[in-house]
Amino acid sequence: MSAPATDRLAATAAASGRLDTGPRPGLSQAERLGAVMGHHLLVYRRTWKGSIINRFLSPLFFLLSMGLGLGTLVDDGAGGVDGVPYLQFVVPGIIAVQAMWLSFGESTYAVFGYIRWNQMYAAMLSTPLRVIEVLGGHLAVVGVHLVVATTIFVGVASLFGAFASWWVLLTIPVGLLTGLAFAVPTFALSATLDNDNGFSLLYRFVVTPLMLFSGTFFPVEQLPSVLRPIAWGTPLWHGVELSRDAATGTPPGWLGVAHLGVLLLYIGGGWVLAHRQFSRRLVS
Repeated sequence: MSAPATDRLAATAAASGRLDTGPRPGLSQAERLGAVMGHHLLVYRRTWKGSIINRFLSPLFFLLSMGLGLGTLVDDGAGGVDGVPYLQFVVPGIIAVQAMWLSFGESTYAVFGYIRWNQMYAAMLSTPLRVIEVLGGHLAVVGVHLVVATTIFVGVASLFGAFASWWVLLTIPVGLLTGLAFAVPTFALSATLDNDNGFSLLYRFVVTPLMLFSGTFFPVEQLPSVLRPIAWGTPLWHGVELSRDAATGTPPGWLGVAHLGVLLLYIGGGWVLAHRQFSRRLVS
C-alpha cells in the first residue's frame, strides 16, 4: 500500500476511533443499518446487470402490448377511459403493479432463504446487529430497488407519450410506498412459514387477482358492487389511484390523503408484525 493511502487509512481510523487502544466505541444505529444494507448491495452486485435489463424490458413489453396494442382498440371503440387515451390510463396503474410484483419478489423467497436456507439473518444477529437493523436494512434495500425500478419505468414510458404532466415524477415516491405496503407485511408472512409452498398460493390467489381487479386495466366502478369493497381495501388500488392522479396532474384532494394514509397504515402495521415475527423466529 502506498504511503498516501496508508496515511488516509490511519486518519480514517483515528477519526472513527475504531483502532484506538482500549475499548472500542459502540456502533451507532446508522452504522449498523449501513452494514446490513452494504451486505445486500454487495450480493446484488452479482445480478444487477440482468435485473436492470429486465427493468427496461418490462415496461417496454407492457407498453407495446397493453398500452399501444390493446390501447388502440379501446381508443377506437370507446374513445379512451375516463376522458384520457387508454395508454395514459393504464400506464400509471402498471407502475403500481410493477412495484407490487417487485416487492413480492424481494420479500418472499429472498427473505425465507435468509431465514431457512442460508441462515444469513442468524449470522447477522450473532454480531452486534439487532432485529430492528437486520429488518430495517433489508427493507431499505428493497426500497432502493423500488425507486430504481419505478424511475426506469417512468423514463421508458415517457418516451411513448404515456404521461400528460410533469407531476408524473410523484409516481416514484408513490411506487415506493405502494411496494413497501406489500413488502413489509410479506416480510412478516415469510417469517412464519416452515416451507416455501405458501408462496405459490400467494402469487396465484393474491398477487394475480389484485393485478386484474384493482383498477389497473379498467375502472373499479366496472366491477360488480360486491367486489368493489375488496378492491378498496387493498394497497394496490390506493397506489394505482395516487399514481394515476400524479401522472395526469390531477390534484388528489382529501381522497388522496386517504389513499396515502392507507398505504402508511399497511407499512406501519406490517412493520409491527414483521418485527414481532422476526424476533420470535430468530431470537426467541
